Amino acid sequence: MTAERTLINLLDLDEAGLRAFFQSIDEKPFRAEQVLRWIYHHQVLDFESMTDLGLALRQKLARLAEIRPPKILTERVSRDGTVKWLIGLPGGNAVETVFIPEPGRGTLCVSSQVGCALNCTFCSTGAQGFARNLSTSEIIGQVWLAAHALGHERNGVRRITNVVMMGMGEPLLNFDAVLPALRLMRADLGFGLASRRVTVSTAGLVPGIAKLKEAVDVALAVSLHAPVDDVRTQIVPLNRKYPIAELMQACREYLSGQKKRSITFEYTLLDGINDSDQHARDLVKLLRTVPSKLNLIPFNPFPGTSYRCSSASRIERFQQLVRDGGIIATVRKTRGDDIDAACGQLAGDFRDRTRRREKRRAEGVKL
Repeated sequence: MTAERTLINLLDLDEAGLRAFFQSIDEKPFRAEQVLRWIYHHQVLDFESMTDLGLALRQKLARLAEIRPPKILTERVSRDGTVKWLIGLPGGNAVETVFIPEPGRGTLCVSSQVGCALNCTFCSTGAQGFARNLSTSEIIGQVWLAAHALGHERNGVRRITNVVMMGMGEPLLNFDAVLPALRLMRADLGFGLASRRVTVSTAGLVPGIAKLKEAVDVALAVSLHAPVDDVRTQIVPLNRKYPIAELMQACREYLSGQKKRSITFEYTLLDGINDSDQHARDLVKLLRTVPSKLNLIPFNPFPGTSYRCSSASRIERFQQLVRDGGIIATVRKTRGDDIDAACGQLAGDFRDRTRRREKRRAEGVKL
């Protein structure tokens, strides 16, 4: 018996990868452009419908390749219009993808890993543990599924105008799979999003920030959450390896050679932990060293957490102090919290290789 051939999922390939694939099967590289248009512009998954490809080529592709996005298991719609999809993956795992509609824009929050290995203490995803990295097809597949479900364009207006890699996982720990997906989001033959409309969020993986700068032109968001090392280490354990001074230097280098660009710093406000007047003043001193915008995030609780959200008056006071220091600061409006789709609440459904959930249950934490 001959071994069954494994089909190549073309969603795993950006334009360069797809051109190389066609060369490898003795076809003209420009066929990549045709296939990309069918996949991302026309939302076509079967080769038979790609009518500008010859019959022989369509038959060859059907033997060698497939176009297979992940599957939507469930869809939940919040009272504010936010949509959360549970995306099924091989092996019984699932991740969550969120669409946030606003006047004049629609933001898609995409996951990069099944769970997260970093264990930031205020984040539901981190509390759930880690299973594996997503493949490129599983990352760009989330965008494809959302575009298909929402209607990528209606009457010439795009539903998805921005994509943020702020879902489950640390994108820069899955760099090799994330990079082709980012290129497909940016490419004219893909989703055609401008560089400022594709954002990668990191907890502060310094080597990954340098690699990202060299590889693709996208916006950067950094999950800062504290202006001093002792507090940040408490809530973002990665700070032990890459402390704030090293992280800020990486941010300055990321912007070097760029004009009219800034980095968005995300700061989740935790009652009594990182929300004092002094923290605000320290934050101003820190952010003055790099062109930046500050996104203040009210903490969204999840089962088992001991943290509380700062009061509305404390959030307002913190924002005002930072603004008085000359920093652009906005407070993120909580969206989708009634369907657990708000920032820090994504949990998915997966097999935790770290056994983090098992340990928390043994400690008496209700999940």
